[in-house]
Amino acid sequence: MSALHRACGVQTAPGVRLPAILQVNFFTTIIDFGFATGDYVASGNDGLQLISCLITNAVRCVPLQNKPALSEITNCQQFLAATITALAKLRVILALGRVAHDSVLRAAGAKRAAFPFAHGAEYQLNARRTGIRSITLIDSYHCSRYNTNTGVLTREMFRAVFSKVRERLRSPSGIPGG
Repeated sequence: MSALHRACGVQTAPGVRLPAILQVNFFTTIIDFGFATGDYVASGNDGLQLISCLITNAVRCVPLQNKPALSEITNCQQFLAATITALAKLRVILALGRVAHDSVLRAAGAKRAAFPFAHGAEYQLNARRTGIRSITLIDSYHCSRYNTNTGVLTREMFRAVFSKVRERLRSPSGIPGG
């Protein structure tokens, strides 16, 4: 699984930062679903260990007001495509937010119109441009302070998406019923 997002703020892995608001929602969830062990306390030596999971950013800089410009997204596209291509065992990508969703589609050479963003949506991508195998893309609203405080994304909604990810990973192909 790869959780792709555009958030920055707290060090979690080399080169990846997440905002403090994700401490409870995101880290508790990945621990609960077996994608990490340990405790997250926003420290590089907190003991949190990822398990068969990579957290990466669709945009690698800290954009103004956390809203990346198209040029920033485009500039970072090569890094995301290289990351996806390098992960030979990658079967499922969880995109946290529309920016991550659209960035994964661009990296896969897929047309956005054919794969509209929606919370809980699931798509099979056959990457043409990157030359990687078929992967499942699952969407979630980004677990930002705004989305969680306004109820756009609830704990139950977030956990349902992770249940879907875990279910796809239990399937031999990563495809529903496959």
